[in-house]
Amino acid sequence: MTDKVMTQDELMPILDRLRKEGKKVVFTNGCFDILHVGHVRYLKEAKGYGDILIVAVNSDSSVKSIKGDKRPIVSQSERAEVVAALEMVDYVTMFDEDTPYNVIKKLQPDVLIKGGDWTIDKIVGRDIVEARGGRVIAIPFIEGASTTGIVERVLEKYRED
Repeated sequence: MTDKVMTQDELMPILDRLRKEGKKVVFTNGCFDILHVGHVRYLKEAKGYGDILIVAVNSDSSVKSIKGDKRPIVSQSERAEVVAALEMVDYVTMFDEDTPYNVIKKLQPDVLIKGGDWTIDKIVGRDIVEARGGRVIAIPFIEGASTTGIVERVLEKYRED
């Protein structure tokens, strides 16, 4: 794995130190099952809202609960490693729940980012971040860029006639 992938408990003292240095912590989350251009553009934009970008990746059991029995395609350790390899990502952590609420509550980010397929009022953890005076932002969704779409295109191209 990589030294950018940490447990939430390992991240806590690091974030405390970074905040004391005046750094702004940005948080986002997702499954990141098959990394695609939509993910890369989204994470690059998210990083622009602060100094430190933390990405919480859904565990395998969480993805299965949200997306169904055929997902994830890529294991949680491999998904975390690939996300951590992106230059704009500072830290990656995992979570088992269906939503990142408990991770957000624990890590207390200054900025919470989700894709534009989420309206601000539906973004999980908004109450926590705004109560601290932080910002909650929905980044515009990139049409046609989705893991489900990639899987469907692969199946279509390799389907036996």
